[in-house]
Amino acid sequence: MRCFLVMSLVVGLVAVTQAADIADSPRQGPRPVAPQFAGVGRRIPEFKVTDVAGKPVSLVAVAKDKKAVVIAFTSTSCPVSKKYLPTFAKLEQEYISKGVTFIYVNPLASDKATDIQSAIADQKLTGTYIHDAEGTLAKALGANTTGDVFLLDSKRTVVYRGAVDDRYGIGYALETAKVNYLSEALDATLADKEVKLPANDAPGCALDLASAKSPAMPAVTYHNRISRILQQNCQECHRTGGVGPFTLDSLEEVVAHKGMIKKVVDKGTMPPWFAVDGKDDHHKWANNKSLTADDKSDLLAWFDKGSPAGDVADAPKPRTYPADWVIGKPDLIVQIPTKIAIKADGVMDYQNVMADTNLSEDKWIQSFEVKPTNRAVVHHVLIFAVLGDFKKQRPEDRDGFFAAYVPGNDHQIYPEGFAKKLPKGSKLLFQIHYTPNGKATEDQLKIGMVYAKATPKYELKVAGLANNKILIPPGDGDYVNTATLRVPFEAVITGFMPHMHVRGSACKYEMTVDGKTTTLLDVPKYDFNWQLKYQLAEPITVPLGTPLKYTAHFDNSAKNPANPDPTKEVKWGKQTSDEMMLGYIEYYRPVAVK
Repeated sequence: MRCFLVMSLVVGLVAVTQAADIADSPRQGPRPVAPQFAGVGRRIPEFKVTDVAGKPVSLVAVAKDKKAVVIAFTSTSCPVSKKYLPTFAKLEQEYISKGVTFIYVNPLASDKATDIQSAIADQKLTGTYIHDAEGTLAKALGANTTGDVFLLDSKRTVVYRGAVDDRYGIGYALETAKVNYLSEALDATLADKEVKLPANDAPGCALDLASAKSPAMPAVTYHNRISRILQQNCQECHRTGGVGPFTLDSLEEVVAHKGMIKKVVDKGTMPPWFAVDGKDDHHKWANNKSLTADDKSDLLAWFDKGSPAGDVADAPKPRTYPADWVIGKPDLIVQIPTKIAIKADGVMDYQNVMADTNLSEDKWIQSFEVKPTNRAVVHHVLIFAVLGDFKKQRPEDRDGFFAAYVPGNDHQIYPEGFAKKLPKGSKLLFQIHYTPNGKATEDQLKIGMVYAKATPKYELKVAGLANNKILIPPGDGDYVNTATLRVPFEAVITGFMPHMHVRGSACKYEMTVDGKTTTLLDVPKYDFNWQLKYQLAEPITVPLGTPLKYTAHFDNSAKNPANPDPTKEVKWGKQTSDEMMLGYIEYYRPVAVK
């Protein structure tokens, strides 16, 4: 279903955290979270309540003819919430005239009516103010704190959920905000653009809604619920022009493929996400692909109940996809010199193709985008920046790759102050894995790059934990190999990308600090078909000398249906019939000042 989610590196990249859990810190700002776990993409159903003035409030009536709705949780007793009241007053002045309406929800029963009225009068708030003393509305929306803000588009779909900005948090206050999450989300929504940073865990006073009454929810239909689940999780690939084998952008298509959808969703192979996560680890990964338990349950139950269509008026706004470069006009485009012929069937060896950059000076790359001319046959691509004679180098070894492509993840936009270096005189080695799909065709891959406006503060790099001496015995169903590296300098890890071939079955990254070993990433069921990158929401600082360990498992038995030859002793090699034992790690370090 959903392929690798297209998303930029989150702002959390700039936060240098320690190896210890961030929960150990007495300070908390907005923490990035995968959008589906924050309710992004969900439709907020109608609710009817009474405001603080005793007037009836209907969400449908309040939102009618509005371009966007802000539902902000607040409190007159929470220190963080109180600080944001002047900010909301300014946001009202700026956005009400643009077709935005504001609803304030106070979920604390102990907040006094007189204090609420004083707060409204002091800040001259004009939005609807609701005292949700029983917490029913808070429970309906899934609010966690009195700092939560939900931004709804004109179809009442949540397009942003999180903090107003990062100016105030638990245990800190800044003179000005560094990131204005809500206003940036409002600007994008009003311009019918995708919100770049759609979700975070907003600081505020925590809510305990266990005893709150659960609201009555409308029956699940295609238009009010299922279409949004598919839009949020599947249509990146399964759409007209996408790389999926069929589209999932209409009720007819979804029902026609319900057998396969039910199978892969129930099994957990779609959307592709293979990391083992703890109960609260949806905060750990910025690009977690997995369906939430509610999404999975509602989707499967909807099929079982006959797939009702519902009211088309409840449908979400259609999602649009860029027709040209997602990153904007590239400063440099490098394309492989000639078209590569892809046969109709069978298996193709990796294609290794060199292309010149013709750079006469070093360039800092702020963003890149990899574009096949025929996406349907491109499985994945690794691109290496090579100096000198590439035949004498091992670009797939510890040096790491420059850029990568898998279906649904074709570009990367780094935050200001972060970039990758492309040296002058370098060439790009394209390592391309094609998958024939029944029709002979061709492809001429290219990469577009945008230069950073100035020398960055941090350089992003990739290193590989590798063992190219692997020797997998014939028939061995669980051959285990490890690679260890002591970090030669303090670095900040931002993500992981394990790489094996068709015999790869599982892998794990670990680090040891002060005698304590921590699992950084555990993939118990590795799938070669999905060369996923696991992007940390909050980077991890790794001290000098820290041991990093990568453990890989291989299944060379006849029980592995993808095994080309279980009677073969398998060594390191570039082709899928060979194997690789590589644990890529993305990290950054300060750029040396000359």
